[in-house]
Amino acid sequence: MRILLDTNIILDVLLARKAFVEISANIVGAVENKKIEGYLCATTITTLDYLISKALNKKQARIEIQKILGIFNIAGVNTNVLEQAVKSKFADFEDAVQYYSAESSDMDGIVTRNTKDYKNTRLPIYNPEELWGLIVSGSIN
Repeated sequence: MRILLDTNIILDVLLARKAFVEISANIVGAVENKKIEGYLCATTITTLDYLISKALNKKQARIEIQKILGIFNIAGVNTNVLEQAVKSKFADFEDAVQYYSAESSDMDGIVTRNTKDYKNTRLPIYNPEELWGLIVSGSIN
C-alpha cells in the first residue's frame, strides 16, 4: 500500500507531540519495516527543514532531513500539481498540493489528522488510527 503521510504526522514524531506521537511513530515504524510504502510530498521536506532549523539549528535540520530521506519516498510537485491545487476547492493550499502530489503519484491514500480538510476527494483519506488498524489487522497489501 502506497501512502502519503501528511506533514502533521511527521511533525508529531519529530516534535514528540504528546497526544499524537505514539500512533504517528507506529505509522513511521510501519514504513521503516516495509509494511507500507511511505511517501512524503516534496513540499513537506522544505517545511520540515524550515521548522527544524528554527527549533534546533540548520545543522541538525540537515541531519534529520537526511534520516527522513532514507526512510521515505518523495512524491513530486510540478506545474500540473500546483495548477490543480490553485484551482481546487481546498481551503488550505498546502493540503491541496499534498493531495494532488499524491494523486499524480498514484498513491493508495493519504494519512492525516486533518481528514476534514480533504473533502470530496477520489483518494481514500485515513486518520492515523484508521490506517494503523488496517496495518495491524493485515488488511493492507
